[in-house]
Amino acid sequence: MDRPTFRMVLEARNAILPYLPPTPLVSYPALNDLLDCEVFVKREDCQPISAFKVRGGINLVSRLDAAERGRGLITASTGNHGQSIAYACRIFGARSVVCVPEGANPLKVKAMEALGAQVHAHGAMLEDARELAEEQSREHGMYYVHPANEPWLIAGVATATLEILEAAPDLDVLFVPLGGGSTAAGACIVAQAVNPQLRVIAVQSAQAPAGYRSWKEGRVVEAPMETQAEGLATRSGYDLPQSVLRDYLSDFLVVDDADLKAAARVYLEKCHALSELAGAAALAGAISRKDDLRGKRVGVILSGANVTMDQLRDILGGYA
Repeated sequence: MDRPTFRMVLEARNAILPYLPPTPLVSYPALNDLLDCEVFVKREDCQPISAFKVRGGINLVSRLDAAERGRGLITASTGNHGQSIAYACRIFGARSVVCVPEGANPLKVKAMEALGAQVHAHGAMLEDARELAEEQSREHGMYYVHPANEPWLIAGVATATLEILEAAPDLDVLFVPLGGGSTAAGACIVAQAVNPQLRVIAVQSAQAPAGYRSWKEGRVVEAPMETQAEGLATRSGYDLPQSVLRDYLSDFLVVDDADLKAAARVYLEKCHALSELAGAAALAGAISRKDDLRGKRVGVILSGANVTMDQLRDILGGYA
C-alpha cells in the first residue's frame, strides 16, 4: 500500500478547490488568555458537512473513472467519513452506500441519507460495519472505500494542514484529533515538507486508545472502545496512517471523555463555536499541555460540529 506524498496533497488541493474554499483560521483573544499562548483554531466545522472529512471524500471520488463511479461506492463510518463519501458521490453522480454501527449518531445518519446515501446499520462498532461493507462490496461489485487505509483520503484531509501552514507558517505546535489516523498522518506529511520543526501532536480518547497503543508498540493492535466520541471510536489502529505516524509524529496524547466535554465547553464559551466531542480533541490535548505551551504559537483543528441536542445537553451538563 503506497503512502501518500506531499505532491499528492498539492494535487488534492487543486482537486477540492472548486468545491471547498479554505476554511477560516482564527485566533481568539479569550482562548489565548486561557492557554497563555497564541492559539489558531482551524474551523473545519465550517465545511458543508460540518466536518473535515469532506476534503478526503471529494479528493478520492474525483479521481475515479466513469466505470468505477458507475459501480457505486460503499464504505463504513461512524458518521463524518460517510457524509464525506455521500457528499462527493452526489457531486460526481455516483451511488453511495454507508455501513454504520448500530446506534450511530442519528444526526449524521439523517445527513447521509439527505445526501442520497443508503445507510445500513450493523454491529456494535465501526469494525463490525466495515466487515459488512467489505462483504457487500464483494457481493455487489461496488467500489470499496476503506475509512483509513486510503492514500487519496489522507492526501485530501491533509489539505487542512496545508491551509494552516500557508496562513501561519511559523507555528510551533499543531494538535490534531485521531480516530482512524488520517488527519494526523496528513498533518505529518505536510509538516515534514513545509516546516519540519513543527511538532505535530495527536490526541485520542483514553476510552478508545487503539491508535495510541498501536503507535507506542510499533504495530497495529486492538484496544477496548468505550468512548462517547464517535469520531474517535475505533477498536483498532490502521496500517497506512500508523506507518506515517511511526516515522513523523512528535507525540501522542490520550485524554478522558470528560476532558473532551470540557474542551467543547471552552469552544462554546471562548470562541462561540460548536464542536462535537471528537472535534474538541485537539483543544483538549492543548489544554492538557498548557504549561508547556506558554508563549508559543499553537494550532488546533476543530474537526467537526455534528452534535445532537442530547449530546449538547450532556456536554453542558450543569453548566447550561
